[in-house]
Amino acid sequence: MNFMKHETAIIDDGAVIGENSRVWHWVHVCGGAVIGQGVSLGQNVFVGNKVTIGDKCKIQNNVSIYDNVHLEEGVFCGPSMVFTNVYNPRSLLERKDEYRDTIVKKGATLGANCTIVCGVTIGEYAFVGAGAVINKNVKPFALMVGVPAKQIGWMSKYGEQLALPLNGDAEVTCTHTGEKYLLNQGNLILV
Repeated sequence: MNFMKHETAIIDDGAVIGENSRVWHWVHVCGGAVIGQGVSLGQNVFVGNKVTIGDKCKIQNNVSIYDNVHLEEGVFCGPSMVFTNVYNPRSLLERKDEYRDTIVKKGATLGANCTIVCGVTIGEYAFVGAGAVINKNVKPFALMVGVPAKQIGWMSKYGEQLALPLNGDAEVTCTHTGEKYLLNQGNLILV
């Protein structure tokens, strides 16, 4: 075993966990999960069978990552944030064949207590504020807040809000890294 596992954690046979990852108190990782290197799974995290977690992700306490959720490299999941995998669940109906894929792209941040409704893609380095409810796709670098979430700005890779309008054409340089961002008709790219 080339990762740290707390004695209270349960890791089912077949689970793949990369080196230098940390699995903390009362975590349960199901047998079909694939977890990258340098990942931190905080206290009371659940990871389902049909889940992939990229390298260097940080999953804070009390997060359940259900089947069909896929996190790319460097995703941050804040404390007690929520993923779903069935759009219209009913206890009296079996809907496991209706799971919808949720994709969280590289470097995205999902704030504490936010909810990600299944079937969406969250773009690279997007930033979802605490308590927000995401029910549609999120653009790369978008800053999303509210219920339901609305875009209120743009975030840099560094994690700071950029001085840009939501739409139109503009350019800005990150004061921390010197990286240049180009806004073109409501889409932001790193130049």
